[in-house]
Amino acid sequence: MIILPISLTIAAGAALLNLWLSVRVGRVRTKEKVFIGDGGNDALTRRMRAHSNFVENTAFVLILLALVELGVGSSMWLWGVGALYLVGRILHALGMDGMMWGRMAGTVITMLTQLGLAITALAIVYLTPTSVTATKIVETEVAAPK
Repeated sequence: MIILPISLTIAAGAALLNLWLSVRVGRVRTKEKVFIGDGGNDALTRRMRAHSNFVENTAFVLILLALVELGVGSSMWLWGVGALYLVGRILHALGMDGMMWGRMAGTVITMLTQLGLAITALAIVYLTPTSVTATKIVETEVAAPK
């Protein structure tokens, strides 16, 4: 059995963050009595976009994180990348509520995380030495017994 501790932990954190973002949307929906769409409500639109943006980006990050972990194993830098991504997504969500520096920081962290993981994934594929094994085939003759 293969267990990817970093990927599993960050995926669990992402699931919890997804729930938090859903609850935030639900709270505004209930308060403003808007149950379908955004009803033209700015606060609801912002919360919905923060949640949607999270979903749009997280799948790529989790896939890359898992594949990089499979390729190079668990490491402290990979733990850091995963944790930083989650912090970035929290900052982005808070930024969508008005803390503009948080939105910008979250966006930059998200983009750099995806870029770094994508480059690492490509490096694993194209910079990892591979060996070529050659097998010499010798023709044999079978002699029938006399």
